[in-house]
Amino acid sequence: MTTRIEDMPVFAAREHQIEAGLYNLWRRAKLHLNFPLRLEIPDFEYMVLIIEKDSWVVVDENKFDLPILAWVDFQDQGRDSLHTPVECTLNYYHYMASKLREPSLHFLAEALQQRLR
Repeated sequence: MTTRIEDMPVFAAREHQIEAGLYNLWRRAKLHLNFPLRLEIPDFEYMVLIIEKDSWVVVDENKFDLPILAWVDFQDQGRDSLHTPVECTLNYYHYMASKLREPSLHFLAEALQQRLR
């Protein structure tokens, strides 16, 4: 796991499902792109999505990459079909982090598709 979140206290942790299309796109990206990737999230000033080989972390770049939201612990062991969602843990490090969840996932899908073309 990335060192940026290992020692940070978690405000809340929730079980979450990543849709299969996005998860499969990330797996392809791990084969073809250099990680970590730093992606500035449009419309959210100073928010950056850092894509690692084992996690996706939204950080506040203006506060020395303070974590805001992180998708970790992807449960893909024994996964036998490409169309089923993948369980993971969604860590919230800020009380307003839920506002970034959906925009970050949407942006991640677009950014990975563009880079893999």
